[in-house]
Amino acid sequence: MRPRRATYRKATDVGVKALSLLASLVGIFFLGWILFEVARRGLGAIDWQFFTQNPAPPGVEGGGLSSAIVGTLLITALATLIGVPLGVMAGVYLAEFGKQNRLGSSVRFAVNTMMGVPSILVGLFIYAIFVLPFGHFSGYAGAMSLAVIMIPVVARTTEDMLGLVPDALRESALALGAPRWRVTVSVVFRSAKSGMLTGILLAVARVSGETAPLLFTALNSPYWPSSLAEPTSNLTVTIFNYAMSPYADWQQAAWGASLLIMASVLGLTVFARVALKEKKG
Repeated sequence: MRPRRATYRKATDVGVKALSLLASLVGIFFLGWILFEVARRGLGAIDWQFFTQNPAPPGVEGGGLSSAIVGTLLITALATLIGVPLGVMAGVYLAEFGKQNRLGSSVRFAVNTMMGVPSILVGLFIYAIFVLPFGHFSGYAGAMSLAVIMIPVVARTTEDMLGLVPDALRESALALGAPRWRVTVSVVFRSAKSGMLTGILLAVARVSGETAPLLFTALNSPYWPSSLAEPTSNLTVTIFNYAMSPYADWQQAAWGASLLIMASVLGLTVFARVALKEKKG
């Protein structure tokens, strides 16, 4: 019986490892295929005009997506300024003060639920409370929708990273007479800042490619974004519009914009991983 059990365990172990390796290879294959296809189709659209000129009218050669690039940067930056502080504060409360009370459990449940809400529902929610009452689309509404998506991601990451900090560090600082807020800011944050930074960068990378919320909030515009109080040009909605158009030059520009977003998201992700790895080392 013992040899059979040992043989069965070894066979099961080898089978599970083989299936895991196969699943990993399949995922890597499709990821590489997507990267290759987007790069192959999008590189032809990347030139100096792509970054310096506004979109050209239909049927007119030339033009670029400078207004959409700037609009995306402005909307994402404002969303980060709104979502990151709120997410960090929510994560601090869950990790430091709300571990064993009803409010903490309710907040944790809300955060976990928000992480699974489809982004299009977030766009509809912001549309109902920020677009309809004011009667027009705006970059502010777009930034708010992206911030709502960022908050649960940052909050959950912050809670997890702060939870990894040993309680001995907190107790030592409190024993020296430091107030609780000083312990959290000076001791706990310093120990978990690399993981928190990684979570923030990943949250920014996630929202930078969202399209559905911006369709209901910021919409789009072919003009330079002089103010976020009006419909604001952005890359994701521009890709949606250009890819659905019958014009070959617009479709080529859509591939170029897709390559730009993909490279930005990939760069942020790699930077976050490298920064965390170097910090651990």
